[in-house]
Amino acid sequence: MTALDDRIPVLTDDAIATNDQRLRDEASAPLPEIPQAEPTKKTQIIAIYGKGGIGKSFTLANLSHMMAERGKRVLLIGCDPKSDTTSLLFGGKACPTIIETSTKKNLAGEPVKIGDVCFKSGGVFAMELGGPEVGRGCGGRGIIHGFELLEKLGFHDWDFDYVLLDFLGDVVCGGFGLPIARDMAQKVIVVASNDLQSLYVANNVCSAVQYFRKLGGNVGVAGMVINKDDGTGEAAAFAKSVNIPVLAAIPADDDLRRKSANYQIVGTDAGPWGALFGELADSVAEAPPTHPSPLDQDGLLALFSASQTGADVVLEPATDADMRGKYAAPRESLEVVYDDV
Repeated sequence: MTALDDRIPVLTDDAIATNDQRLRDEASAPLPEIPQAEPTKKTQIIAIYGKGGIGKSFTLANLSHMMAERGKRVLLIGCDPKSDTTSLLFGGKACPTIIETSTKKNLAGEPVKIGDVCFKSGGVFAMELGGPEVGRGCGGRGIIHGFELLEKLGFHDWDFDYVLLDFLGDVVCGGFGLPIARDMAQKVIVVASNDLQSLYVANNVCSAVQYFRKLGGNVGVAGMVINKDDGTGEAAAFAKSVNIPVLAAIPADDDLRRKSANYQIVGTDAGPWGALFGELADSVAEAPPTHPSPLDQDGLLALFSASQTGADVVLEPATDADMRGKYAAPRESLEVVYDDV
């Protein structure tokens, strides 16, 4: 036996059983309540999650514009690899991302400066983290690299009332789970609609929040924004089921659709939608982080009629003959069968 082997402890069966029971006890222990007091930092960092295409960028661009119009200092950071969070603010123009700018500057031996990656519109400071080219890297790792660069640029010393982070919620792991896993944000808001897929993502985010709470995290869910609300009620029912408030319901309206497609800001008191986004701004600022109660798959499906989801389908087990198809044939058994005596 080598010296290295001598240093490796050998666990007995009793020690393994004791450790397993300790882990079970920790996992089943009730979580402490999230503090309901005002944030201790001047800056509220809020992570907004939702399924791709659900309207996070539309919601955030107009929300940030309304906050700035009310005199707040707002930084909007797009953390979606599509890099489209800020496009509405800039009239459809794509701003250089931190990832691509950093790559070009490094190749040229030059440092990245704030003016290279952060731009202003309507009083909002905005930037995009970006992502790697298709097949050339991990989007989550790109997010981590982006925030590492922001820290070098002085992220923790910046003076903002709100920092809004736009995160893709389809996958809540690695860099995409950064605000939750590392307590980077004080609270999370989910954007969803009255469809199963977006609510699945919202439920996934709630599950991630609760998982990291069990590991000692402090981030909670402040509520849900229902986008493209057609009045069918599934998203509101979901919010009630998981115990989070609805902060705003943005209707499925042709005027909103047209203006969004034409890169027009509607989150302004100068337009007819100002009151809606003004109320959303107040709710986002004041809503405390809470404990969600994620649903299981059956509970999520129960929010919809069986005709929409196939919830009344009975699973039929496959057989070995099914799997073999045309190759299925009886085979002689080697089992010895004794006649009854």
